Amino acid sequence: MCGIAGFFNIPRNLTPERSILERMIVTLKHRGPDGYGLYYGNGVGLGHARLSIIDLSTGWQPLANEDRTLWIIFNGEIFNYPELRKELIGRGHVFATNSDTEVIIHLFEEKGWQCLEHLNGQFAIAIYDSRKDELFLARDRMGIRPLFYTLHNGNFYFASEIKALFNADPAIPRELDPRAISDIFTFWTPTLEETVFQNVHQLPAGHWLRVDKSGVHTPRRYWEMPLRPDVPGIISEAEYADELRELLIDSVRLRLRADVPVGAYLSGGLDSSTITSLIKNFTSNPLKTFSVSFADKVYDEKEEQQEMVRYLGTAHHEVACSYGDIAATFPQVIWHTEVPILRTAPSPLYLLSSLVRDNQYKVVLTGEGADEMLGGYDIFKEAKIRAFIHKNLDSSLRPLLLKRLYPYLALSPTRSAEYARKFFDTHADPGSLYYAHGPRWKTTGRTHVFLDERITRDISSPRERLANLADDLQGLDFFLGAQFLESKLLLGNYLLSSQGDRMAMAHSVEGRFPFLDHRVVEFAGRIPPQLKMKVLNEKNILKKAVQNLLPQHIVSRKKQPYMAPDILSFFEEQEAEYLDHYLSPHLLRESKIFKPEAVAGLMAKCRKKSRQGFRENMAFVGILSTQIIYDKFIKSFPFETPDELPHVKVRVNDTGSR
Repeated sequence: MCGIAGFFNIPRNLTPERSILERMIVTLKHRGPDGYGLYYGNGVGLGHARLSIIDLSTGWQPLANEDRTLWIIFNGEIFNYPELRKELIGRGHVFATNSDTEVIIHLFEEKGWQCLEHLNGQFAIAIYDSRKDELFLARDRMGIRPLFYTLHNGNFYFASEIKALFNADPAIPRELDPRAISDIFTFWTPTLEETVFQNVHQLPAGHWLRVDKSGVHTPRRYWEMPLRPDVPGIISEAEYADELRELLIDSVRLRLRADVPVGAYLSGGLDSSTITSLIKNFTSNPLKTFSVSFADKVYDEKEEQQEMVRYLGTAHHEVACSYGDIAATFPQVIWHTEVPILRTAPSPLYLLSSLVRDNQYKVVLTGEGADEMLGGYDIFKEAKIRAFIHKNLDSSLRPLLLKRLYPYLALSPTRSAEYARKFFDTHADPGSLYYAHGPRWKTTGRTHVFLDERITRDISSPRERLANLADDLQGLDFFLGAQFLESKLLLGNYLLSSQGDRMAMAHSVEGRFPFLDHRVVEFAGRIPPQLKMKVLNEKNILKKAVQNLLPQHIVSRKKQPYMAPDILSFFEEQEAEYLDHYLSPHLLRESKIFKPEAVAGLMAKCRKKSRQGFRENMAFVGILSTQIIYDKFIKSFPFETPDELPHVKVRVNDTGSR
């Protein structure tokens, strides 16, 4: 895991390559604290900040192929690199290092963009081809590793984080995109390739992009999550469970490949408990686990975490998270997310990655992806219940079924049968494209009352904003459609980003995700939906796969999504002092994003220190994080220009000399 940054001058007339590159890469030092590598010249720059995990001595980047016509920088891991290396050597390639990065450059030399089809990993790649004078960028299938880009004044800039783009040139415009803000206050994230900044894009997951002297070419997709279930009844539940377990064992085994110790997050839920159990039972890796616990018992899973620690006998470390801890870290968390968020949940993970680093670990395995791939989320269960009610209008089970949703919430929408019926929109047509997500988007959209007219006057409907997904959704039932949308929006643009990569890399920690091995994802796409969630039993096949590896209580416990206290974090113990700055009428009027009077009314409700509903919690966290983004990235961006970049391990100019 590392940070990458670079540029390609499209008119081919740029000269100060080195200074631009140094300004970009220095902003990513938290992603790669072990040293830097630079390639520059001929209007091209490739910069690398390294977190050493594989081939600690010779794996410095940029790296080249045998004749030094291809140069690569790479963020991530290729887990099947030993097997690929052996095949490449057999075909005559000569390796200069033992790193996974060098496997990519030789494979690209042979196969071009189709090399991506052979990689099992999580990656963002940039390759400069000096023969063709073009730049090639690519991103992994699920979007685990980030890659952003912008075009300004003829220069194409790219980087692992947006702050590196802005630091390349103070003249690059830094403006918030009203459409993206509206999207965040509807979908919880920007849509697909957009970011909250105008003219700054992310390369979509499973895509590659080419830049040459004719310009920036349209990103091309090389992989898509397959959701093509087998015909029900052909394969038994036990057979699906056996195959899933074998795939997960191999996925975990591959993701333990490293030249440094590898630990695991342990939340106490089924997914992380599965990963830690597979490490314990099927590998020789010393097992060290890390957890976060909450002072607020509504969110705490310490009892289940300790049960797993005793069951597996792990060397365990825990960080306790209070309301005040979340408030104290929140501004720095937003500096790393680079996007407004509607939940404080990334803050405890920021503390958790700090705990990992303090224990001298750089790599952890974690359980993200299981809910999306294997049918674990309440939104899937909610859609099944709504569809049942729509079909069985006279069923006496209707109120009882709705009450089974969200029992862990302090203020559940099912506390009143009539309120629940309206909340879940039980009259909606299950055949509509966005059926499962309708109630969530409707609830979140109520936060628009706080947005300034400048933001809301041109708002499009969710159907219009997500029109480019319509073709992919055609033919999917409401359950599969919900899986597709959840993976494209929440998983890719929030869980793997704001909660995943950004919180881990803030403390130079690499997260690895066994459930997102593309072989596991492709297999999960074959499981019929009625077996993924059998009646209302979420992750039914996964539970069968690991039922003999975990305590029965962990397997059978009702799912509790990872969440953290929102409004209470900023008011319950002591009101965060910075609220007077970020939510001041002056800064609100200056940013022109929210209505100052409406925000003042929300602040008055928050100061009552009582638990608030969905709308108030999402609105408060969203408003505060947006104002922090405005202040840190638009108003007061801290440009950093190093006199001399320290710890440069590799420096290559356009003549190829080092």
